[in-house]
Amino acid sequence: MNTAETRRLSLFLLFAPFLMWIGLLIVLPQLGILGVSLREKLGPQNYAIGFGNYADFLQEPIYWNTLLRTAVMSIIVTALALLMGFPIAYYIAKVASRRSRAGLFLLCLVPLWVSDLVRAFGWIILLRETGIVSVALQAAGMTDGPVELLYNDVTIVMGLVYTVVLFMIVPLVSTLDGMDDSLIEAGLNLGGNRFTVFRRIVVPYAMPGIVAGCIIVFMLAAGSYLTPVLLGGKNSMWFTEQIYNQFITRYNWEAGATFGMLLLAFTSVVVWIGLKATGQSLGSTVARH
Repeated sequence: MNTAETRRLSLFLLFAPFLMWIGLLIVLPQLGILGVSLREKLGPQNYAIGFGNYADFLQEPIYWNTLLRTAVMSIIVTALALLMGFPIAYYIAKVASRRSRAGLFLLCLVPLWVSDLVRAFGWIILLRETGIVSVALQAAGMTDGPVELLYNDVTIVMGLVYTVVLFMIVPLVSTLDGMDDSLIEAGLNLGGNRFTVFRRIVVPYAMPGIVAGCIIVFMLAAGSYLTPVLLGGKNSMWFTEQIYNQFITRYNWEAGATFGMLLLAFTSVVVWIGLKATGQSLGSTVARH
């Protein structure tokens, strides 16, 4: 075996586990869900192939209204995570000393040591009618009685931002860490104020990290289930809850698979629009991270 063949074999063996993981756990299940979504039930054990399940979805306003509501709230979560995450990432990458940088980054990772379920119940303990915040407001004389702060859109957005903001910080730190400080110094020396330097130099340089963080956060928010259901209650109107209900509660796998494919397609379109609006490409964004 010559050197080129040995190199190709080594490359194949190196990527084989990853390719198997992608093929077995992502591609094949998605193809299976797509097949189930195209299966129209004509009667007991009698199916036909068609787009009837997709047509049924479009005829039910509550379903596509829930999908649009999930997308809008996920975009709000993404924007808030960016507003919160960018200053933190900039401080870690450009202001903090090298000794404190690792400690600050580790501090950001602490919430991930606790599961999503426990974190959601933490919010419930804080915000429920007999929770810490309600008791504090009553003790301060700001309310006459217990205040229920759960089961509304603000609580859902707040819980999701808390859950996903780290996934915005990590790619931003990675991008900003590679920026030469002399670029900022040159901008200031040429007469630019801090806002101009931030707008004309820092943001364009960090754009691949911003796009990567927004894609990750938006996908996580739109696909989240526990946080919207626990903090939003029965009125959460989150699309993943509709998917769960179709699969588990109604045992309607055809409708559940259809909803899953529509969520995947819809979020992919939103990500594509975001890439076009920012002038980025998915390949270059992934390559930078």
